[in-house]
Amino acid sequence: MRWPRQLMSLLFLLALLAGPPLVLLTLIGPPMKGWPSTAQVRAWVQQPLTEQTLTAALTIAAWLVWLMLTYTVAVRILIRLRETSAWLRRLPLPTPLQATASGMAGAAAFGVTTNALPTAPPHPVSSGPVTLQDKASPDDHGEAAHDDGIGVSGGWLPRDVAEQVAAAAALVWLRRRRDYQPGPASRNDADLAPLPPTVTAVQAALADNPTPPTPTDGITTGVEALPAGGVGLTGPGALSVGRGLLVTALLAGQRHPKTSLITTKAALASLLGPAAETLGRRLPLTIIDNLDEAAQLVHAAHQGAYPHANTQRQDAPSGTASHRRIVLLDEHDGDEPQMKRLVEASVATAAVVVALGQWPAGPTWHADSAGNLHHPRHTHATGPRLCVLDQMAATDLLAIIALPDPSPAAPRASLPDGGSTDLRLPRQVTRREPRLQPSKPRQRLHLRVLGDPQLFVDGEPFAVRRSAALQILVYLATHPTGANTAQLTDAIWPGLPRRSLTGRLYTALSDVRGSVRAACGLHVIDHVDDRYRLNPAHVDVDLWHLNAAIHHATTTHINTHTAWQAVLDAYPADLAATRTWPWLGPIREAIRRRIIDICVSLATAEPDSHHTFQLLQAGIRIDPYNADLHKHASRALTTLGDHEAATELQDHYRQTLTRAGLDDTITHHLSPTIQQ
Repeated sequence: MRWPRQLMSLLFLLALLAGPPLVLLTLIGPPMKGWPSTAQVRAWVQQPLTEQTLTAALTIAAWLVWLMLTYTVAVRILIRLRETSAWLRRLPLPTPLQATASGMAGAAAFGVTTNALPTAPPHPVSSGPVTLQDKASPDDHGEAAHDDGIGVSGGWLPRDVAEQVAAAAALVWLRRRRDYQPGPASRNDADLAPLPPTVTAVQAALADNPTPPTPTDGITTGVEALPAGGVGLTGPGALSVGRGLLVTALLAGQRHPKTSLITTKAALASLLGPAAETLGRRLPLTIIDNLDEAAQLVHAAHQGAYPHANTQRQDAPSGTASHRRIVLLDEHDGDEPQMKRLVEASVATAAVVVALGQWPAGPTWHADSAGNLHHPRHTHATGPRLCVLDQMAATDLLAIIALPDPSPAAPRASLPDGGSTDLRLPRQVTRREPRLQPSKPRQRLHLRVLGDPQLFVDGEPFAVRRSAALQILVYLATHPTGANTAQLTDAIWPGLPRRSLTGRLYTALSDVRGSVRAACGLHVIDHVDDRYRLNPAHVDVDLWHLNAAIHHATTTHINTHTAWQAVLDAYPADLAATRTWPWLGPIREAIRRRIIDICVSLATAEPDSHHTFQLLQAGIRIDPYNADLHKHASRALTTLGDHEAATELQDHYRQTLTRAGLDDTITHHLSPTIQQ
């Protein structure tokens, strides 16, 4: 047992700490019996090495060694106490509702055990939203997905807001696909940079906890819980809640243009800090200087005329009864008469005014660091929980809403592991040949990553039990030279601290390696020089065949058309087409661009117009959102004299963009040939 050893260790430590002082005090006495006199100092200078001085020096040295030992033990005890207290703070405690339910269940079980009396089952507890309830507000912003929201590094988002973030991130990639111009020249992959860390963390949390979308008539922004006429927000979470309202209102405006945001320069600077000036100009919001402008905008919008002065949204819709406006202010914006006029305008037009600080013209609510609002008249009750974000998280989320930065193009994008977006061929040898069981025949593993990811053992599908394990296999397939622990954890669990993920990574690796080895005796993943990689001697990957076909087509001078056609045949679908893992975006788009580049290159060199259109049609099937492919295809149809087909292609492309939410700039991306 462990406790006898721990007891002996404790006794030894006590003896080590208490023994030397007792021995020294008993045999020699205190190390110093007062300060030395002048005569003693003079005698020591004349004859320093005497029996008395040597004894004193050894005694002092022994006391110093004991003090160092005591200091070391004390530091270790403090570190252990700090770790214990941190663990206790992270320990999830039951909420009062859960504690009550557990107590009822325990009491029922105890009653049945002692009295054997039947009891009626308790009424089910509703898990729906509650406006005001007596509960503890957790301040733990753990990076995990919950039923009611998702925690990320730097904040917490309600689940519907997180889904809006994922939808906005998907639109970013669709816009990149739409705007890319394929061709025979070298690609410009400057726009393949990964999305901001907070966005990828939200995407990863939703990918691990998918739920079917629920149809709603509108979109929530969190302001539904606030009182009409305006409210002030104070407390440690006031600014974080303000950033959450800013992000959710702009996300709502992306999906429903009848939601618009008005804010002052001071409020935006308080929320975003140094990024307010540069980022604010690129956001779809209206920035004003004072409260009089806010009241005029609210009144004018209600009357159907939306002024354009000092606004970042020149295409704002005219005011209607269903148009929701959110006015975000700083507590120092304006005086009391201006506040009164703004309140009157907001009440008349159903606008929502939120002040970051005290609000003399209405109630002021307290916001804690977790985003829970506390009504001033209900001191012991917790109100609704709103989205909370720090400056970094809010800036990350706003980056996918903002208009493109007009600054010069960024350099060529790189993959998260520092490599280029060009995919390299795997080495076909391994440094360490795995030991195979002689009783089993040698089998071959096939990993399909183009389309729905699936591992096959000797032609039969093999079930990978853990989602993280399947993700590791696909990631290593796209990185044939391997990846280290940090690269794997950053890709699969973005936004989480690495120190807490090593165990999860090892568990997933051990599970897939052990299950495959038990099924066929082969090693699917090698671990050499602190890097994990698929064993190319045992694993066959369809993506590697695609890379080999591309390499052959670019180097051969015989039957080039056949070689390029083999490349198109080797690309049945997008990389992990059925998955939404955040790290897939840059790699998936780089592969897709390589293929449509081939289509355009072959079409450009093809003398037959019919074959030209067939190649462009193949490219459109691979990327139906690319505007340049549709432009070339329309020109090919016009050359063939089929103007009706060109018109049908135009209509179908417009419908595709509209269904994807990209209909804001359709005419900008259609060529003059298509627009005719």
